[in-house]
Amino acid sequence: MLDAPAPVDRVPLRRVEKPLPEPGPGQVRVAVSCCGVCRTDLHLVEGDLPPRRPGVVPGHEVVGRVDALGPGAGRFAVGARVGVAWLGRTDGTCRFCRDGRENLCTAPRFTGWDVDGGYAEACLVDEAFAHPLPDGLTDEQAAPLLCAGIIGYRALRCAEVPPGGRLGIYGFGGSAHLTAQVALAQGLRVHVLTRGRHNQELARALGADSVGGAADAPPEPLDGAILFAPAGELVPVALRALDRGGTLAVAGIWLSAVPGLDYAAELFQERRLRSVTANTRRDGEEFLRLAARLGITATTVPYPMAEAPRALADLAHGRFGGAAVLHA
Repeated sequence: MLDAPAPVDRVPLRRVEKPLPEPGPGQVRVAVSCCGVCRTDLHLVEGDLPPRRPGVVPGHEVVGRVDALGPGAGRFAVGARVGVAWLGRTDGTCRFCRDGRENLCTAPRFTGWDVDGGYAEACLVDEAFAHPLPDGLTDEQAAPLLCAGIIGYRALRCAEVPPGGRLGIYGFGGSAHLTAQVALAQGLRVHVLTRGRHNQELARALGADSVGGAADAPPEPLDGAILFAPAGELVPVALRALDRGGTLAVAGIWLSAVPGLDYAAELFQERRLRSVTANTRRDGEEFLRLAARLGITATTVPYPMAEAPRALADLAHGRFGGAAVLHA
């Protein structure tokens, strides 16, 4: 659980013993097999993303098996393998939910932020927000798909790159390396701009058309770009790299301050800047089917669950490429 937000090297997470949670109406309990480590978890423990309640358990890329059903729950049988993602609940009644934009719900609840997540032996989830997982993916491979993959898929759609077009990816961690595989499989030209030897090597290994530093100019104008790095200073850099009419989608839930924009150089000629906010359940369903069909493969680094603080510190310091996964 999270004691109090602090720099990750001060180890703000603490192991505690708690009773197994009992599922309420419409909920299922999931015995956790593994849980991906997302950069959002890092923002939470360091306080960039203020905790919604004291002592919350992080983790929202959860894979496990249903081991208890709450009253009225019947979507899954005990023993079913499911995934638990970031979007944990919506009100279902606000105008955004009613028109299919539940990612913009006015009263959402998020796994590992509002409710306890998967850095644990078990967690609860509303059965309507759990995802059945495709066969052929190991638990470790499936975990990063549940947030990194889903939000990257939504960000790719928001970037609106035309068929055969040119996509820029700024930052190349857990989400970006999955998104790049989808984009390459769809026939896009992919230019990766990122810091860190591990990330650059992974981008080359996955077949990116070019790889450069985070502030470098790509070799050709971009039809669209996605900013995965939580670095506001890269927003003007990415906007300048866009061709006329291009879109920059900012995929992170948290971003450092964006410096002033030069309208003529960075926004004129119908360049667009947009955020990507959470995801819908439909995004998750579509992406998981697509990932299975395309053979999207997560590059993973396993850690024991007890070493969650080390995994977060390694993420913060760029000590691996791909995605860390905690094993229960």
